[in-house]
Amino acid sequence: MNQNDTKTPIEKLTYPIQEFLHQEASGGILLIIATIIALAWANSPFADSYHHLWHTYLSIDIGGLGLKYSLHHWINDGLMVIFFFVVGLEIKRELLVGELSSVKKAALPIAAALGGMIFPALIYTIFNIGSEGASGWGIPMATDIAFVVGILALLGKRVPLALKIFILALAIVDDLGAVLVIAIFYTSNISYTSLFIAAGFIVLLIAMNKLGVRNLLIYILVGVGLWLAFLKSGVHATVAGVLLAFTIPVSSRINTKKFKNETESLLQDFDNAGEHGDNVLTNSERLTIIDQIENNCEKILTPLQRFEHGLHPWVSFFIMPVFALANAGVTISAGLGTSLTNPVSIGIILGLFLGKQIGIFSFSYFAVKLKFASEPEGVSKQKIYAASILSGIGFTMSLFIANLAFASPELLDTAKVGILTGSLISGIIGFIILKSALNKI
Repeated sequence: MNQNDTKTPIEKLTYPIQEFLHQEASGGILLIIATIIALAWANSPFADSYHHLWHTYLSIDIGGLGLKYSLHHWINDGLMVIFFFVVGLEIKRELLVGELSSVKKAALPIAAALGGMIFPALIYTIFNIGSEGASGWGIPMATDIAFVVGILALLGKRVPLALKIFILALAIVDDLGAVLVIAIFYTSNISYTSLFIAAGFIVLLIAMNKLGVRNLLIYILVGVGLWLAFLKSGVHATVAGVLLAFTIPVSSRINTKKFKNETESLLQDFDNAGEHGDNVLTNSERLTIIDQIENNCEKILTPLQRFEHGLHPWVSFFIMPVFALANAGVTISAGLGTSLTNPVSIGIILGLFLGKQIGIFSFSYFAVKLKFASEPEGVSKQKIYAASILSGIGFTMSLFIANLAFASPELLDTAKVGILTGSLISGIIGFIILKSALNKI
């Protein structure tokens, strides 16, 4: 029997959408679509409506604390906190059990990421030192892993697993570097009272972790308090997301042996509770057993896993596309040539395209040469070089830092032109070189 014949009408209707959402490239594809819509909208006869929408103010009153910000501000300081929370969860997981959990595993991606942050910042600074655009040095430092993974997915299974792991680990270190840069260098006037309150929330979160609190709702409520404190502190609110992530517990309520034994026993009880094919709705005993199995599944997963698995689709398929829609809409006028020759855009383009590839490849090469790290098995230098170029796609984080670096709309638009151009060049050239390297296998 064809598997499709067993599906209900609604399952047949939604199957293509579900398949799309399970593809690795889906997040990157949605980002591209959102970017194209933003650019088309901002350069259409309806451009005023685009800018007016994101400058619409929304007010929320939380316990007497009035919050009145533009929609653009709510996205960048609100929704993006969830993005950074997930980034923080990924960093913590990688530090504990992933590719950054030991010196041997972490050496190469850390070296590569350091090179990939230092050289772009230096190149940008060379073109903008002493100018009004000098504060944008952090813009070309970051890699947009969603786009990079999307491009790798387009090349299919020919991409070695070791290369994927190297790029993902590099991006995690890169994200950590970007968070530190935002926290240290891109802050406004500091409110020490708010920071003191934020420190209190962090102490509370750590105590909850140590006391064995595993209820996700409690962490969410305290996390909102932490976010509000950072929102009023002058330190960018997204840092709260990363700090919250580092307090989320990583232990299960039950161990794997207990989970296995109890689940096997419950499945046996389920089997004995009725005939095969019976409707579960009419069998209260089976419903009770299903609830117990579901409860055990929740206990075996750590709070970190539950948060990460639950939020990742929202980040990939909603938050990042909405962020792109709100931030990528630069008006491309007859002055495009002027924008591209501006020191700010030149610094970003060369930082992303040249700085990333020079920094990542050279630091990786010398880390292996000096025996600080070992080369990934089955990954040639040409593939690492291609990955270095692909890492010049700095879309999401670069746009985010640009918003922090520049108050001037003109400089911000120029930076956006540079980000889009540098990311596009890096993506196309990196794809061609990696495809060429894979064809030599």
